[in-house]
Amino acid sequence: MKIPTLVNTRGYVTILVRGQHVEPFINAVAKEGIQVWDVVPIQSDQIAMKVLLRDFYALRPLLKRTGCRVHVSKRTGVPFYMARLYKRKFFAAGIIMFFIFLFLLSSMVWDVKVIGNKKIATEDILEAARAEGIYPFQWIYRLDKPDKLSRDLNSKLPGISWVGVERKGTTITVQIVEAAEPQKEPLLSQRHLVSRTDAVITSIYAEQGRPVVAKNDRVKKGQILISGMLGDEAHSELVVAKGEVKGLVWHEYNVAVPLVKERKIYTGERKNRSYLVLGNRAVQLWGYGKNPYAQSEVLTEQDPLSWRSIVLPLGWMTEKVMEVKISQDTIDVEEAKKQGLDGAIRDILAKYGNDSQLISQKILHEKKENGKVYMKVLLEVEERIAEELPIVQNQGE
Repeated sequence: MKIPTLVNTRGYVTILVRGQHVEPFINAVAKEGIQVWDVVPIQSDQIAMKVLLRDFYALRPLLKRTGCRVHVSKRTGVPFYMARLYKRKFFAAGIIMFFIFLFLLSSMVWDVKVIGNKKIATEDILEAARAEGIYPFQWIYRLDKPDKLSRDLNSKLPGISWVGVERKGTTITVQIVEAAEPQKEPLLSQRHLVSRTDAVITSIYAEQGRPVVAKNDRVKKGQILISGMLGDEAHSELVVAKGEVKGLVWHEYNVAVPLVKERKIYTGERKNRSYLVLGNRAVQLWGYGKNPYAQSEVLTEQDPLSWRSIVLPLGWMTEKVMEVKISQDTIDVEEAKKQGLDGAIRDILAKYGNDSQLISQKILHEKKENGKVYMKVLLEVEERIAEELPIVQNQGE
């Protein structure tokens, strides 16, 4: 027979009909216009079928007339789900309260972010936003429209050219575009440029001031290179000396390089330990037992639970015990010397600028002792040597 419409919504039962007069019972059901379907004979005196819940009670007179008995084997549909839910009133009430609570939480502002500000303090922007009603635990429906909030914040914050307010879920983002201000030149006092170390001048360029040394001159530490005093003693003017001076400088380094270096190698073998994190406590769930590796390293990964932008004090932590092996690499003396010289050059570039150039290098002394190569190295480097020296009034050169 044809299956009725919306059977799951209306509810139906699967029944077993037993008796000597099963066929007359089926004929009586059809004559009464009761809708049944999936009629399956099981035995000569037993048959299974499905019938709507509303028609089930209409079968009683027919069962009594034919002397058959009925057994309900399965109940399906919304009416039965609702009946079972009604028996669990507290569970149903908990589900309803959960969705109500979830709706209330999603109707509140949980986080206010400020992006784009560099000069204006974030606290000042948040204070202005709070005055407009933008703050955590505020009801979203109480907020004004984003364009109105943007205009109000723009009028309250000085030094701002544009403010944008955007809401995504329970997070409000305040985007700031600060007004461009002309760059102010720093106020410089009158000064000389002096040598910060002993050197031989290789180049000198005076943008402002009077150069008092020339190329190939040997200078001492603290000697004036570009003077900030123009004119003579009778008619002088103090200025801010500007320029660039480079010179040859000698650096002496004591270098020690080991001939055997150890490297840590991961073998790929690992053991995981899993923990349930509750606040600042962790309860181990899996991965019990001793560390099976002779050498290992532990990597910790934490995965806290979060809702929206709120991090809950509950989460998961995994410790990965990684097996490692120590590999020893041996280098020869020449390679050790090369590594030591390269390290000294990198140190010079880091201290005195990447534009420094190595002119020459000389190993003054070297020895091999206790698995290391020891060297005393003299490096000749062309680098910037000028540094500032403020001019005190009434102080001559």
